[in-house]
Amino acid sequence: MSPARLRPRLRVCLLLLLLLVPAARGCGPGRVVGSRRRPPRKLVPLAYKQFSPNVPEKTLGASGRYEGKIARSSERFKELTPNYNPDIIFKDEENTGADRLMTQRCKDRLNSLAISVMNQWPGVKLRVTEGWDEDGHHSEESLHYEGRAVDITTSDRDRNKYGLLARLAVEAGFDWVYYESKAHVHCSVKSEHSAAAKTGGCFPAGAQVRLESGARVALSAVRPGDRVLAMGEDGNPTFSEVLIFLDREPDRLRVFQVIETQDPPRRLALTPAHLLFTANNHTEPAAHFRATFASQVQPGQYVLVAGAPGLQPARVAAVSTHIALGAYAPLTRHGTLVVEDVVASCFAAVADHHLAHLAFWPLRLFHSLTWGSWTPGEGVHWYPQLLYRLGRLLLEESSFHSLGVAGPGS
Repeated sequence: MSPARLRPRLRVCLLLLLLLVPAARGCGPGRVVGSRRRPPRKLVPLAYKQFSPNVPEKTLGASGRYEGKIARSSERFKELTPNYNPDIIFKDEENTGADRLMTQRCKDRLNSLAISVMNQWPGVKLRVTEGWDEDGHHSEESLHYEGRAVDITTSDRDRNKYGLLARLAVEAGFDWVYYESKAHVHCSVKSEHSAAAKTGGCFPAGAQVRLESGARVALSAVRPGDRVLAMGEDGNPTFSEVLIFLDREPDRLRVFQVIETQDPPRRLALTPAHLLFTANNHTEPAAHFRATFASQVQPGQYVLVAGAPGLQPARVAAVSTHIALGAYAPLTRHGTLVVEDVVASCFAAVADHHLAHLAFWPLRLFHSLTWGSWTPGEGVHWYPQLLYRLGRLLLEESSFHSLGVAGPGS
């Protein structure tokens, strides 16, 4: 075997070795017996005009590209959610409540930061001076126009705290933090679309799968242990056990890619970074269809759909986007499933379905040994998040879904 072909296999082996021991132990309940408690890490304040990470705000390594202004009358206004956290003071000088509106990702990071501020300075609260901007007060293509940026201070307006406040914002998970002026710290986050690409791919709550009993049920009603229609390695239909949910967020609005086919007609919504199987002509055997990001599927290509009998190709007639409620990403033992009668992978963010299926082998093994009675919770499972971070160290950038961000699911 040539060194070029061997290298990816070595990366996979290393990835699995890294995941097997520290991942399971590090996410266990409590401290490992006999281990030493690490001293708390000292937080270093950001210097004036410093930003973290040390790249421009609208690049892939930070908050990503500007996607367009959100107005109250636009369809994307549904992406914004109000923040009524009593531990945060909103300046709201316009008296419209605009500063309270933000994306869910921004809201989550802001709420986390509010706790850190109170812990760091008892009696002091986080203060937001600028949030979503609908009046054009910021520079062109500002992320404030998308509800993805906030300008913050402390409630006592003590400027000596702002450097450490910026560091606390970094620790709270903001994707870009800038100690922009003596009067405030600027923080921003990735769009919901690019953030989802980092952690995996999902289907909307109402998307239906077929159980072994023949019943069709929504993904929101599926539970671990259910056997759903999937595709085996030989390209034939099979029923595969649902092991866990890699992502399960019933109340989250997401932007989905909608793939519509003809002959036979099917309609599947899934996140842009999710993988499904395509071919350029209908004569390809099902087992030879290649995994493709949903965002890269084009009209005229073919996807696999459930027919009678077996699986059959269907020509893609149209591709569009749609906002829907819920984000569900089940993992089956075979790594595939049939949703709305269209065959899809269980994986996202990384272009290689077979590599992803191999990398999730420890999770399937652990489930078989210890997790048979696992009850689905909400949010993204820790394993795909860890896998994504390690994959970034071991794989080329071209292996990941970029989602068109200038300068993985879900």
